This record gives sequence, C-alpha cells and structure tokens, in this order.
Amino acid sequence: MQVLLCLVCAFGLFGQYHPAPLPLEDDGSVHPTRPAQNDLSLATKYLQKFYSFQADPTGRRRRSRPSFSSKLKDMQSFFGLNRTGSLNPDTLAVMTTPRCGVSDVEDYSHKRGNRWKKNIITYSVGRYTSDLPVNTVDAQVASALDAWAKASPLTFQRSYSHQADIMVEFVGNEHGDSFPFDGPDGTLAHAFGPGEGIGGDVHFDEAEAWTAGFKGFNLYVVATHEFGHALGLKHSQNPDSVMYPTYKNRKTQNLLSSEDIMNINTLYGPRDKRPYPSPRFSWSYPSSPWYSGSYFPVSYKDTCNPDLTFDAVTTVGEAIFFFRDKYLWIKHNNQNDIKEGPISNFMPKIDCQIDAAYWVPQRSTAYLFNGTNFWTVKGSQVKGRAKNIRNLGFPSWVQQIDAAVHIHKTVHTLFFTQHQYWRYNEHNKTMNDSSPRNISDDFPEINGPISAAIYKDGSLHFFVGSDVYKYDVKQKEIIGADKTTSWLGC
Repeated sequence: MQVLLCLVCAFGLFGQYHPAPLPLEDDGSVHPTRPAQNDLSLATKYLQKFYSFQADPTGRRRRSRPSFSSKLKDMQSFFGLNRTGSLNPDTLAVMTTPRCGVSDVEDYSHKRGNRWKKNIITYSVGRYTSDLPVNTVDAQVASALDAWAKASPLTFQRSYSHQADIMVEFVGNEHGDSFPFDGPDGTLAHAFGPGEGIGGDVHFDEAEAWTAGFKGFNLYVVATHEFGHALGLKHSQNPDSVMYPTYKNRKTQNLLSSEDIMNINTLYGPRDKRPYPSPRFSWSYPSSPWYSGSYFPVSYKDTCNPDLTFDAVTTVGEAIFFFRDKYLWIKHNNQNDIKEGPISNFMPKIDCQIDAAYWVPQRSTAYLFNGTNFWTVKGSQVKGRAKNIRNLGFPSWVQQIDAAVHIHKTVHTLFFTQHQYWRYNEHNKTMNDSSPRNISDDFPEINGPISAAIYKDGSLHFFVGSDVYKYDVKQKEIIGADKTTSWLGC
C-alpha cells in the first residue's frame, strides 16, 4: 500500500516578495550574468520536490529530461500564474511561501488503496499541543472530521488506542517518519493517505502557533485539510477548496466547497443514499416532453425535512425543477402537484448530480452543469455530448459552478462560484468581465456560497443551505426569507 504524504501550506502570512526577475535560457539554464543564485537554488529544489524536476548534478541538461523552464511552466499553470517559464516575482513569491509537501503533478486520488475500504473510521489523539486546552483540541479535531462526515457516508469514532485508523499528534523536528518539521512558519502539518500502519495518520508541527481563532494557525481549518488527505483526497487548484495547498483564513462555517463535497462523494458515495420509491407507483404524464418515463408520488418524509437543501434550482417554462444528488422534483404551474424521481427517469442520458442549472426562455433550452461539464437540453432530449465550461469562458481554476440563473430582461446569466460570480451575455455568448466579481459587493446581505438561484416574478431567489432569500436587485436588499421546504408545499 503506497503511503502518501501531504504537508499543509501557509500562504498569505508573509509580506509580498519582490526579487529581481530571473530570465532563463532556452535549455532551462540560467544566464551566467544573473546574480540571483539563491533564487535559482530555491526554485530548483521546489521543482524537484513538487514537479518531478530532475536536475543533472553536472549542470548539463539531458535531452530525455524536461527542462527547468517547462517544469516551471507546470508550476505556474497549477497556481494560475502567467506561464512565462521564468522566475518572475509572482512565481518566486509562491515558492517562498510555506506549502504542502505532496507533489502537485502527481494524481494519486485514483490509485489503489487510496480510500478506506470501510465507512466507520476510528481516530485517536496522542500528543497534544501546549497552545490550546486538551478539550479545545479534541473539539477542533472532532469538528474537522465532522465536516467530512456531513458530506459523505463516513462515520468517525473516537478511540484511545494507538491502533486507531487515524492517529493525530503534535510533534516537532524529527519525529520518526522521515519527514521532519522545520520550525515556526514553515510546514504546518502533514498527513498520510489511507492504509495500514502510518496510513491515515496526521502530524501537526508543535512549533507553530495553534489557535481556535485566526491570530495564529486555525487548527480546525488545517485539520480539515489534513483529514481530506487522510481520507484519500488530493490537492485542488481551486483557491476556494479546503484542499487547495495553501493556508489562508477562511470562514469556518460551510468550510467545504462544492468541489470538496463532490470529490469525497466520488471516493465514498453521497451521504444521503435515499432509496427510491417502488416503481409500482409509477405513472406517465404525457402533456409535457419533460414528463416521460416513470414517476413517483411525493415522499413527504424526505421532502419536508427542515434541513433539506438543493444542489440546483431552475425554472423550465412554467415549471420549477429542484435537483439534489441524482434526484429531481418537478413542481408545475405553481401548484403542489409535484412529480419526483431519479434524474435519469426524466433525462435518460444524465445519471449524475447536477450542480447548477438555468433556463433560457428565448431558446426553450435548459443548461445543466456537473463539475466542468454541462449539457444542453430541449424538451427531455439532451442535445449532443457534454461540453466543457471552458467553452463559456471560464478559466482553468474553476472546477465547478455552484449556482446559475438567467435574467431574461438583461440577457445575462449569472454563474456563482463560492464567494464570487461571473456575468455571461447569452446574446454575445461571452463573459462580461475577464475576472469574477464579489457576491457581497453587488448583492449586499447575501453571504455565499450560494447553493442555487432562480429569477422569478421579477426577483432573484437565492438558496443558501436550507434557507431561501428573496432579493430585490434594484434596491439591493433582501425583501423576504423562507425555507427550502416551503417551495415543495411543506
């Protein structure tokens, strides 16, 4: 079983670094007249450790090996920097910031053994930090594990045995695993992927200033990241993901992004494995092309759960579609006559969770999103193959759309990703801006991430968890609030 190591990062903790740019020759070597030898040494070690760069000890590059410049471009691409292939200030600023020790180019999430083969996982806390009371550490660790439990079918049980699946310890310097810590403000922690022995274990550097707040390093935030690796997740290129290889102060509420939840579900399945109602209750509803196949009566036990949340909501003609996991509710003509069932019963070619959806009435077309893919749907027919969201103008770091809504009066579609949003012109088929805007700037009182959104009766309706906020765009204020269940007649 391959044991995998990850060391958490600490971005944003230092002042901006502005070294002199260090141009490279075509073969990846540094021009001999450039004096920044320390920068070159740092960059070489960085690329060797995180991007599989193999430097020749003689200083000559073998033709069979990728150049320094090409590996540098790989690193720049990962962090969304300009792919110049030279050591510019932005690149060196990243390299001089403490970070995670797992390779950024190694995709280990699908390798054998990189998930636990069980859903009940034990954990134990060994040596504690002197920075926090024992009960605070216990609470922070339990909360971090609970964040993953709420997003998956996993259950974590506290153990007081050294044979627990996940051993948590605060240690310093050399501590017996061949990966010594480096003192304050460097490597914060590391974790090993699922497996026997040291597999799953998480070590925190006792030299750091651990806190339950944000003056030092927030233990809950770092632990949530580390437990993600202990469960088999890799790093994300999305800065909003808790699995992004950099430390930053985050809002501790709803710490996991939609991408994090999707990735843990890929490994272990969704948390809510709701059994579908028996098909003996099925019927057909031929008056609309969406109503084809088998249908099930409303299951009020699940539908009226006060904690019910939706992954996506959209109007489709006079109907409203509500998506959760691989399930769909259809509410027609503002009535409580709701049809429900697996999404594949309504659209046979789609058998996955829908993250976002919107409807363009001028085209009588719906667009459904999952990860970086989206489908064009007319009637109940999926038109062609799934396309990549890059076709809409999204940069590579956007891995998932949280919510989408089309405002027909302005011909714009708004795409929400964590705490930001994009404006897409459906007429010109282009993004209005090259960069996203902050949700809080243009929609005061709305705190992302947004689960779903629709435009109905002249107002935007934002679904945030189990709450729905009616928003007046002109006045820029919330004019009403309700629960998601009320939209299903509860």
